[in-house]
Amino acid sequence: MQILAVSIDDHETTRQFVQKLKERGPGELDFPMLEDRSHRVIDRYGIFNPDGRGWPHPATYVIDKQGVVRWKFVEVDYKKRPSNEQILQALRKLP
Repeated sequence: MQILAVSIDDHETTRQFVQKLKERGPGELDFPMLEDRSHRVIDRYGIFNPDGRGWPHPATYVIDKQGVVRWKFVEVDYKKRPSNEQILQALRKLP
């Protein structure tokens, strides 16, 4: 299993975000934070938000080893995110 984060942010903005997360609490981010400045991934998954100053809709995907999306959570409200339990349930269903 591998976790990836994809953002439109540049390297410096991503670095600052990671620093803020570290200041909020214990633990390390042990997954890559990828930059998608050209929106290739965001457009591929149809989550571009035309009203969001270029920011995509918040989304979480569970993708199997063959590249098939098995579960997704896409929300217009950036404050709404899937729970850890929802994600774990989706991961448990992977073949």
